[in-house]
Amino acid sequence: MSEVRTVLSAALLAAGVSAAVSAGFARYAQDPAPGIASVRLADLAADHVLQAMDSNSSSSGGGALEDPAPSYDAERTRVWAASLERALGVVADRHGVVLLPARAVAAGAVDVTAEVNSELKELLAMEAMKKQGARQ
Repeated sequence: MSEVRTVLSAALLAAGVSAAVSAGFARYAQDPAPGIASVRLADLAADHVLQAMDSNSSSSGGGALEDPAPSYDAERTRVWAASLERALGVVADRHGVVLLPARAVAAGAVDVTAEVNSELKELLAMEAMKKQGARQ
């Protein structure tokens, strides 16, 4: 009878150790949750709109009878939006974070707007070089 108790005790002890090891492995083997960073998307969009307006007014000659509503360059905006998406993805991957609009974050998140803007400018420059190469 004492042999049966010993075998049962050993089996229960082995099961307990196995459960503890499994729980520890499941808890500590997972990748940590990504952090949060913020981006001032409204500032980036406003910069794009202002640059588009400046380039439209300078290309129209700036005469006195200038049309007050500058022409809308849909293709340029599509390229900008696609480049912005890529820039956001690159910066998020680089830092291992989820990017949220700055207005959605009350406090405590790192602002990566300048880095996103820098990456965006690089991507737009590459797009411009591609476009210029296609023209030649």
